[in-house]
Parts: sequence; C-alpha cells; structure tokens
Amino acid sequence: MAKKKKLTRSEEFDIMKLVLDKFLWLGFGIMAYGLYRLFQMDWTGGLLLIVVGAIVLILFLILIIKEYEFIR
Repeated sequence: MAKKKKLTRSEEFDIMKLVLDKFLWLGFGIMAYGLYRLFQMDWTGGLLLIVVGAIVLILFLILIIKEYEFIR
C-alpha cells in the first residue's frame, strides 16, 4: 500500500477555501433568487428563499469557525 501524503497547513487551507467558496456562491445565489422572487410579488416564496440562503451562509460561518482557530 502506498503511503498517504500529509498536507501542510497552507495546502489544507487552500483546499478548504476552494470548497467553502462554493458554499458562499450557493448562499448568495439563493438569496439573490429570493430577492428576484420578491420583486415578482411572490412574498412568501421570496422570503423563504432569502432565509434559506442565510442559513447556508450561517453554516458556512460555523464550518470556518469549527475548522480553524483564530489567533487573537
């Protein structure tokens, strides 16, 4: 069996940025579509989509805080 390569801290961070960037785009896209639906006078559907987009962005925030310790 081949040995698994260990990633450095910076390589691990770069991979995490690539993955979490997709969460950021997804949350923004959902919220933008919700705003579009609000302008189309679909109040409940638009607000629901904005809330779902906010939840995706909050999950994004939790993943970042859980994964990395911030130095003060």
